[in-house]
Amino acid sequence: MRSLACLASGVHFTLLPMLRITIHDSSTGTTFQLEGKLAGAWVGELEQCWITASSALQGRRMSVDLTQVSFIDAEGRKLLERMAAAGADLLATGPLTKSICEEARIKGCRHLKLAIAILVLAATLPLRAQTPPTPLRLTLRDAVQTALKKNPQIEIAALNLAQSREEQTIARAGLLPQANLQTLERVTRENVQALFGEPFPGIPKHIGPFENFQVGPQFSAPILDLTAWRRWRASKESVKAFGAQIDAAREQYALLVVSQYLGSMRSAADVRAAQSRVDLAQALYKQAQDLQNAGVGTGIDTLRANVELQNETQNLIVAQTSLQTSIYGLSRLLNIDPAQPIELADDMSFFQTPSIEVDRSLQTAYANRPEMQALRAQAQALESQKQAARAERLPVLRFDGYWSQLGLTPASVIPSYSYEGVLSIPLFTGGRIGAEVARAELEQKKNEQQQQEQRNAIALEVKTAAAQLEAARHQVEVANLGVKLATEEVGQARDRFQAGVANNIEVVQAQDALARANDNQIVALYRYNQARADLAHATGQTQNLYAK
Repeated sequence: MRSLACLASGVHFTLLPMLRITIHDSSTGTTFQLEGKLAGAWVGELEQCWITASSALQGRRMSVDLTQVSFIDAEGRKLLERMAAAGADLLATGPLTKSICEEARIKGCRHLKLAIAILVLAATLPLRAQTPPTPLRLTLRDAVQTALKKNPQIEIAALNLAQSREEQTIARAGLLPQANLQTLERVTRENVQALFGEPFPGIPKHIGPFENFQVGPQFSAPILDLTAWRRWRASKESVKAFGAQIDAAREQYALLVVSQYLGSMRSAADVRAAQSRVDLAQALYKQAQDLQNAGVGTGIDTLRANVELQNETQNLIVAQTSLQTSIYGLSRLLNIDPAQPIELADDMSFFQTPSIEVDRSLQTAYANRPEMQALRAQAQALESQKQAARAERLPVLRFDGYWSQLGLTPASVIPSYSYEGVLSIPLFTGGRIGAEVARAELEQKKNEQQQQEQRNAIALEVKTAAAQLEAARHQVEVANLGVKLATEEVGQARDRFQAGVANNIEVVQAQDALARANDNQIVALYRYNQARADLAHATGQTQNLYAK
């Protein structure tokens, strides 16, 4: 149990045997004199006394005397930081306590500055919110180039290429001389009877122990090793295969970005077409109101025009939502901050039908497609691996040796050396070489099937994309004519309604025909642009067409 007499000058109260707090109250301020260890539950007791004393300070200063404190834990340090931030003076004499107090003062000052900064930031947030970020204008070329720089799949392919180059270096090391420096000191004792199989009279049972010391380089160099040579050639072809895989990843991701960008352009065209139809419906609705007010039109005509206006307004909302969603998808592909707005700089070119300047021949596609390049490089690597397996049946000639200082002790060493040429001829390998050759031949057959399958797929893609491109071109021509005729129909129906020759049923029907014509035109243009991208991808020229 403890008794408290807060703010009573000279009154002592004890918080168990760990910490004693003496509160000295005067006209200039209040001083907390601490003795013992500021740790554990006693930190909360000091905080409670501090809160009680702070309510009665009335502008006077507060000091904390830590000269008799022997230990302060982490919670105690945090409490001192809060007290320093509130303006309390920390007094200490020992080096450890001084450093803790200095750290508390610095952090307390930081907390105060941070609070001020937060208040200033909160005051300026409404002003900043009034300034939206500047939209990022992206052309199709910019989008493709940005995507190719930040795509994780391309980065992984680049890492695989770097790994294959290191494996090539390892394979090449098998063709180069190897040398190492060796130092040893050996102590030997031999059993004579065990060496000769029986004891000899007059000869001791063992010799030694005796010591020898050796230091010097050892070296080895291959002279004729076709297996190592073929493996190095296989590693070179593997590097080419991984390089082609990078190009394949870039082509595939470029096509994905182009398709997303074209989809966004289509959505933007839908918005413009929907907005123009809303403007037209608004004008026709006003025309119907004017005729009704003049006594020429009827209420049903005005009602029909209003219904058509609401329908077109609804279509505009749907088109705007589709555009926003498509742009969000493009931002995700480009790894752009979602808060950064994007504008399509090429949206007006959506209504153009430029010709595609690529070679549409199958031979060009077979040569350019990185998938075929990777398979051809793999075929070369497999051929080298098969030759390496067969070369294991051939003799291997090596040159080995060493030169060293040899002696019983380091002080008695003399030069010694050994040089040798080693000719190794395989006689029996348990069928391992034959199995390795058979495995390589099976891999080659699989590669041949993959190449044939890839050639068939490429041929189908090229022919399909070319046919779709040609069909889309004619669809665009027909759709443009349809928009032109539908616009003329709207104009004539509007004139007939204005002249009182007919009601606005013809106008509404003409509006519907114009909406269908606009949709057909946008779909045909999107198919044409997508067919251009598909043909470029099928012939392996997506990056050349859209990124350069």
